[in-house]
Amino acid sequence: MKKALLAATVVASALAASLVAAPAATAAGWELPWSNGHQGHSAIPFTEATVTAGADGSYTLKWSAKGTKRVEIKANGKVVAKGGAQGRAVVKGLPAADRQWFEFRPERGEGLRLADRLIKLEGTVNFRDAGGYRTASGQWVKMGEIYRSDALDKLTADDLAKLQRLRVRTVFDLRMQDERTKDADKVPAGASYVVADVFAGSGSFQTLPKSPDEAVKAMVDAEKAMVGGEGGKKAYAQVFEGIEKDRSRSVLFHCTAGKDRTGWANATLLTALGVPQETVMADYLASNDYRKAANDAVLAHLPAPQAAVYKPMLDVRPEYLNSGYDEVKAEYGSFDRYLKDGLGIDARELKQLKKDLLVG
Repeated sequence: MKKALLAATVVASALAASLVAAPAATAAGWELPWSNGHQGHSAIPFTEATVTAGADGSYTLKWSAKGTKRVEIKANGKVVAKGGAQGRAVVKGLPAADRQWFEFRPERGEGLRLADRLIKLEGTVNFRDAGGYRTASGQWVKMGEIYRSDALDKLTADDLAKLQRLRVRTVFDLRMQDERTKDADKVPAGASYVVADVFAGSGSFQTLPKSPDEAVKAMVDAEKAMVGGEGGKKAYAQVFEGIEKDRSRSVLFHCTAGKDRTGWANATLLTALGVPQETVMADYLASNDYRKAANDAVLAHLPAPQAAVYKPMLDVRPEYLNSGYDEVKAEYGSFDRYLKDGLGIDARELKQLKKDLLVG
């Protein structure tokens, strides 16, 4: 079966223990020549705004806001930082919370409600918010609406209670049947559980790659199968339909490591919302940071030749995601056509999706 390709990530998830907030991912400029991104006017003056939680309980806030002289940032109803159009502040001493939110308020224009992207849970290492990104038109993707994650089988009772408080209402499991059987999901009380098997019916990955080059090719081919395979089209159509219909969000989609099948789901969502491709790539590559401790643990227990074969399967790399976009271009010609013909998302539904998930 298709166990071979996913064996490494299954082991990685099993060995994962915990992960402190990862450094912000960066990526070189990367743009699809056939994308329809454009610059435009937005009521939100922020061109950059981030929250990064530290291991010591502190929060580093960074921002840049054009056309404004003063920015004020509140947490728990109190001002915790002030500055000019550009700034950086470290906030300490805030009370413990499931998730610490910050209100970025410019002198003029609309503000932003942001938190650290990582959701710290005992049973996952790659559970994070899909939002908090700026689109090419200057709008921002809301946070607290859509989450992406690695496997949920190791969630603790405290984790499940936390997800319930975070309003996780729908869980999409992108894994194969053998993965779901071996490591069954734990979902928060009251949440709907939906199987959306990306590789259903696929005949790929019959054997484990024997060399690093074969492993890279397997990952590239897997990404293409996510786009062109019937299982992938059906699964991602389910996810988008669920996001559109669940107005009482939050929605969560996940696979085993939260990086490949989940990575394409999030890349598709962000691209559909108009997030620039270099930002989409940075979000995709961030799994290397969030999963570093787990991946290093796996590789450290393998003989060097075997580790060399496994590493490409534990990684996310630009060529993997790019092969998905290449498949979109080859099969559909444009991303909008992929959304419409591949996933069944027409112009009206896309407009509604943007209305629901964007601010500004």
